[in-house]
This record gives sequence, structure tokens and C-alpha cells, in this order.
Amino acid sequence: MTTDDVPVPPEEPTRAPAAEAQPDTGEPAEELEEIRDRWRRSLADLDNLRKRHARELQRERSDERARTSAAWLPVIDNLELALQHAGSDPSAVLEGVKAVRDLAVDVLRGLGYPRYEETGVPFDPARHEVVGVVDDPEAVPNTVVRVQRPGYGEGDRQLRPASVVVNKRRE
Repeated sequence: MTTDDVPVPPEEPTRAPAAEAQPDTGEPAEELEEIRDRWRRSLADLDNLRKRHARELQRERSDERARTSAAWLPVIDNLELALQHAGSDPSAVLEGVKAVRDLAVDVLRGLGYPRYEETGVPFDPARHEVVGVVDDPEAVPNTVVRVQRPGYGEGDRQLRPASVVVNKRRE
């Protein structure tokens, strides 16, 4: 057997290194790295924005709590004055308590929750809660005849609906 007769195993294709497969201009790699860097910076900016927003929200809540609490201080002061004079003239104490109630209603109005306790108005399920029904021939059907407990607020900013007695609906 000569060397020409010896079977030669087939050659395996060799892979060229990746750098040799593509011409190395540097531009695509640099551009990709720049895009990754901008992406990382955007993520960091977003995270910082979230943290700043959370701090600002907490500060706003705290400030609003303080403003609301400060609005109620005159009510507390006047209640304490009424308690100090509880042993004196009962009519003066009663007038003082009414004044404190009016002050509290004004505070709620100032906070955006006006009081409503109108009678003779049509029943509105968004503003009224029926606690009783009467049959009054003098009153218009399906109207508020009496307010048991006033409501506070307007529209979708309502603390509570008014508890009312409504005249029966006639059919």
C-alpha cells in the first residue's frame, strides 16, 4: 500500500473566528454599546423619577393633613370655651354650641364638602339615602319631606348622602 492508497478522512470545516467573519469597523459594536448605555441611563432616570414622585406624594399628603388639621383648630378651641362655660347660663352654652357647629360646617365647606339639607327637592339617589317614606297629600310626590341627617359634598366628592324622608310616589 502506498501513501496514495491510504484513505484520508474528510476534512472538517473550520470556523473562522467571529471577528474574522465580519470586517471589524467598530461602528456596530460602538453603536450597540451606546444604545445599551442610553437604555441603562433611561432606566436609572425612571427609577429616580419614581423615588422623587413617592417623596413628593408623601410630602403633599403630610402638608394636606396639616392644612386640614389646622382648619379644625378653631372648632376645638370653641368647644373648649363652651365646656369652660358649661356651668353658666344654659342658653349661652346652647348658642355657643350652635356657633361651633356652624364653624365646623364652614370648615367642611372650605375643604370642598358643602352641607346640604334641602326639603321639597326631588329625591336623588346619588345625593339622598331614604330612611323613611310618608304619604303627605300636601307634598309633591317623590320629593324630600324631611332631612334626618344632612349630607356633605357634591357629585363624586361626597362624604355622605343626606338621610331623608321622602313623600310616596303616586301612580
